[in-house]
Amino acid sequence: MFYSSTHSLHDAIPVDQIRYDERGLVPAIVQDYLDGTVLMMAWMNKESLQKTLDSGETWFWSRSRKELWHKGETSGHIQKIQSIRYDCDSDALLVGVEQVGNIACHTGERSCFHQVEGKIEPAPGDTLSQLFATICDRRENPQENSYTCQLFASGDNKILKKLGEETVEVVMAFKDDQPDAIAGEVADLLYHTLVALAHHDIDLKAVYRKLQERRR
Repeated sequence: MFYSSTHSLHDAIPVDQIRYDERGLVPAIVQDYLDGTVLMMAWMNKESLQKTLDSGETWFWSRSRKELWHKGETSGHIQKIQSIRYDCDSDALLVGVEQVGNIACHTGERSCFHQVEGKIEPAPGDTLSQLFATICDRRENPQENSYTCQLFASGDNKILKKLGEETVEVVMAFKDDQPDAIAGEVADLLYHTLVALAHHDIDLKAVYRKLQERRR
């Protein structure tokens, strides 16, 4: 089942019908509503879920402290509810949020799921977000023989020229009606668009927000 911020939470989430475990708890997976990055997992009980619905911000149950806690109350990194889903068995929640400050983890990382084989790595979002993060890293940390770095070094005119060329190639691929070529050319266009965004210091999330606004 699904709730979105364009509808009433209370109309969509049957607090009494959620299947809590023997401790009265239900797991809540929290993800960025724009790019899908999994930010954290915490537990809710009936009271914290109700407070989440009432306030529009996430509240959880601390198993160690045996008390409710408001995410971001001390750090300021609150989570504004954008959507809530519950699964087919009604025993797990998926909470889409706008993460204030872009930090969900107490360590200062964006996501609690940032450890891979003992190393710290950004949690993956959607493919475009991952690619955009790589492009931004190339901008901040130039690497020899990197095509992306060559584009940044060449400046706006070169970046925009390539963007125009790729647009024409996409149109021609559609004219030829070749599915594989179309997919490849659109991928090239998306890449060069992301480079242009990064060059002008525009976050990809700003584009996602525009799409969300128009979708609604």
